[in-house]
Amino acid sequence: MTETAEARLIRALSLPAGPSSDFDLNVGIARSAVGLRPAAVLVAITGGSLLLTKRASHLKHHAGQIAFPGGKVDAGDASVEAAALREAREEIGLPEAHVDILGQLPPHETVTGFMVTPILAFVRCAFQPVPEPGEVDEVFEVPLDHVLNPANFAIERRLWKGEWRKYYAVPYGPHYIWGATARILRGLADRCQR
Repeated sequence: MTETAEARLIRALSLPAGPSSDFDLNVGIARSAVGLRPAAVLVAITGGSLLLTKRASHLKHHAGQIAFPGGKVDAGDASVEAAALREAREEIGLPEAHVDILGQLPPHETVTGFMVTPILAFVRCAFQPVPEPGEVDEVFEVPLDHVLNPANFAIERRLWKGEWRKYYAVPYGPHYIWGATARILRGLADRCQR
């Protein structure tokens, strides 16, 4: 019998895993001395696919990049789960009542000074994504099998602030998924393979 995607992900959540970081592949790059700001993202599974966004091209930070719906944890958020659900509602119109949270993935430290908590969840009801034009250019789906296969990931590098920085990438069609999003997915893919 083939294991369902939900069972596979729940099993992966039960396995031990440490935090991940944009510095995992870049040991020599200096970290910020300033405290990390809390953030949360929704790793939303719908059927056999993963929901992702392409950030608006006019944004000051991470313009045009592929990302999970999410953002900073606000003072009014009751938890990181609440922050991820709020951000998904604001960015792509995902009703909170359509989402079943499976659990938290390990926190991820970004090179831009955030400690991101990925919230793994299933979207139980069909919904029509509505990208918030101030933040999101596009909402799209990637087959779950693609992002859960470690063989689809590559380690690439680019010059950032005068230093070469390595990062994971898992391109899909016209979408270049890289950086923190790809690193979080790579950690999940590794756990699903165990």
